Amino acid sequence: MTDLLRGGKTMLYEKEIQQKRSVKAIKSLVCVILASAVMAFNIKTFVRAGDLVPGGITGMSVLLQRIFLKFAHLNVPYSILNITLNAIPAIIGFKLISKRFTGYSVLMIVLNSFLVDMIPTYKVTTDPLLIALFGGLLNGVAISIALYGKASSGGTDFIAVYIHRKWNISSWNIILGFNVILLLVSGLLFGFEASLYSIVFQFVSTQAIDTFHKSDQQMTMFIISNKPDELERELLVKTHHGMTRFKGEGSHTHEDRIMLYTVVSATEVNDIYEI
Repeated sequence: MTDLLRGGKTMLYEKEIQQKRSVKAIKSLVCVILASAVMAFNIKTFVRAGDLVPGGITGMSVLLQRIFLKFAHLNVPYSILNITLNAIPAIIGFKLISKRFTGYSVLMIVLNSFLVDMIPTYKVTTDPLLIALFGGLLNGVAISIALYGKASSGGTDFIAVYIHRKWNISSWNIILGFNVILLLVSGLLFGFEASLYSIVFQFVSTQAIDTFHKSDQQMTMFIISNKPDELERELLVKTHHGMTRFKGEGSHTHEDRIMLYTVVSATEVNDIYEI
């Protein structure tokens, strides 16, 4: 009878896990579609209207489009440039971050790329400061939605996420250095006024991400278990965070218990709960 009850509990637990995974997959898909649409709309309105450089691979794709058009008189589709430039970072993400994260990110890259080519260009305003402010806000919102769905807009985001997960440090300074080089090239070729407004755009975008996506918020977890070895292995593979063991005793059963103490980011709590 005891074995039968245990078997029933195991089946219910596995069913609950499957349901949670299905819900997470639907949530990620919705977030990817919404983030792609917001980012594509932003590129075809505020970014194009102000001749801004958004930064990252997206900005490089926009900049290369302008270079081809100005110097070679070729109108190269945004989708071809963006997908090609994201190929190597996507491979890195697939091998070093996670297949699920990279898969949804690649879906966003492809969807966003084709939406940019499909959506007509429309000027919401001609004021360069408003373009930089609201364009940066929309860009930050789009990236935050993608990160909430366990995805990214690709390119330098793969590098940022990998550095954060591997060493638990912010990688925005590295990304900023890449964007500075991008803006200098854009300024030399097309004038520095648009590049200066692009800095405002990127600053607002970064602030929006910090506001809407709490990736750097730390959570302390105390995990009490009679299977500490298996949990340690799973947690180390999933989070790459160290942890400390404490020996204890159950107050009613007086059986030995192990408590694992670890500090993780807020976005990793649900994954640890599932483990």
